[in-house]
Amino acid sequence: MDNAGSKKRCCESVQEFFTSPKFLIYLGHGLSTWGDRMWNFAVAVFLVGLYGNSLLLTAVYGLVVAGSVLLLGAIIGDWVDKNPRLKVAQTSLVVQNFAVILCGILLMVVFQLKEQIAELYNGWILTCCYILVISIANIANLASTAMSITIQRDWVVVVAGQDSSKLADMNATVRIIDQLTNILAPMLVGQIMAFGSNFIGCGFIAGWNLCSMCLEYGLLWKVYQKTPALALKAGKKDDDDQELKQLNFPNELENGKGTVEGSQLMNEMAVVKADSPKKTSCCYQITEPLRTIRDGWVAYYNQSIFFAGMSLSFLYMTVLGFDCITTGYAYTQGLNGSVLSLLMGASAVSGICGTVAFTWVRKKCGLIRTGFISGVVQLSCLILCVASVFAPGSPFDLSVSPFQDIYSHLTGNGGNLPEADHPASMLNIDGLLVNGSTALPAEELPPLQSYLSVSLLFSGVIAARIGLWSFDLTVTQLIQENVIESERGVINGVQNSMNYLLDLLHFIMVILAPNPEAFGLLVILSVSFVAIGHIMYFRFAFKSLGRRLFLCCSPEQKAQALPDSPSSLPTTV
Repeated sequence: MDNAGSKKRCCESVQEFFTSPKFLIYLGHGLSTWGDRMWNFAVAVFLVGLYGNSLLLTAVYGLVVAGSVLLLGAIIGDWVDKNPRLKVAQTSLVVQNFAVILCGILLMVVFQLKEQIAELYNGWILTCCYILVISIANIANLASTAMSITIQRDWVVVVAGQDSSKLADMNATVRIIDQLTNILAPMLVGQIMAFGSNFIGCGFIAGWNLCSMCLEYGLLWKVYQKTPALALKAGKKDDDDQELKQLNFPNELENGKGTVEGSQLMNEMAVVKADSPKKTSCCYQITEPLRTIRDGWVAYYNQSIFFAGMSLSFLYMTVLGFDCITTGYAYTQGLNGSVLSLLMGASAVSGICGTVAFTWVRKKCGLIRTGFISGVVQLSCLILCVASVFAPGSPFDLSVSPFQDIYSHLTGNGGNLPEADHPASMLNIDGLLVNGSTALPAEELPPLQSYLSVSLLFSGVIAARIGLWSFDLTVTQLIQENVIESERGVINGVQNSMNYLLDLLHFIMVILAPNPEAFGLLVILSVSFVAIGHIMYFRFAFKSLGRRLFLCCSPEQKAQALPDSPSSLPTTV
């Protein structure tokens, strides 16, 4: 009898978990992130293939995406704040997926009829197709940004309730899903494109987004139904009342007297609105987005977590990550694609370890101290990257001008230089190292005398991922817990803008010093910016906790000490 009862309770617990809002958010986020990662990987490859294995379209696309989020981040966040949660999530979901589907269909047409389209109007139709693809893809990215803000920065907080530990666990699980999809999704679509074609890859991604959109739409509605708090939003009482009615929630206006009082209150509010002057001038409406951007940045500056958010942004100003720049540099150092794929897998495992460590350290030491510890771990690991600059096998050479490539292209003498004088670029396309107009297969590069330098570099990058992702989760939860509900969207929108700004600056830094001989200088600058970021966080942490920052309290000591909680933080910088 006891066995039957325990088995029944176990089945009920499993069923309860798989139907809980928390699991439904994980499932929806997994579907969404899988589609995003496939598209982000494939669109760069598609643009390279469209423009004859040139990085021009990919670079333009990256610039447009970064510039759009940088300029519109506050506006997107303000839109998230001022509209009902369900409406924001559903609109973002539909716009994002339809944009990807439309872009996929357009790319299929271009890939299939490229030669015929290129002959029309001296190629202007093809150029318009390029512009249209980049524009639609940018719209998809903006919608994805809105979706990320509303789900990861708002819905997760509401579902977790007032439980800080539950919020930390949910943030960590969401980040693990990000890590896994970031590795597995590109592998899947890459195999489809390798054994099929770009045309088949476009069709597969468009079909995936269509099916995923329908499933995610239903999951969003289920989470919304199961979490009544999602229908309540600060500063949106009228919309909240409508949402509560849709969900058939009990309300306080069940008797006639309550109804009359509610009607009178609504009438009084309507009179106030009618009496207030409406600013409907054309100039006022035109400048409204500018005021929204200004107010968003001012609100971000006035947050208690301003320096914590800035510290996270400074971590984007680095070449020490597995992007095209580090990958290209690795090729110049003799590493092949197989080794790099293993290193990327090790990086993902390290990131997952960082997310798991975050939840454990937070329980032992508190949230703010976790960020401090994570920063120390990351900087300690990055010392290996600095050591790699001066280790045997490093191409670091300050006698080679970092502006040599730029100067040769501007003067038009790039093609007249001897082949040996061309510094290899740090960008890679289809196994080729691109150097101006010269393309050399990676396997034809002369072998290095020592792999100590590149080994130290990637050891430091991979190990630092533990501290990086733990620190990222710390700042994310600090923003979630310390930003008032009515400003969550705009503050996270500005945070995204700051991240993209520093990311843009790191690409500009590489453009100014593109040759491998100057990569060591970029490594030193990157570590310096990471150190500045963590110094900002130390300022925030010390201001919040004082000398208690250096005391990792046991649970018994925490009960006697002042609380390490959002309420203990200052309200302004």
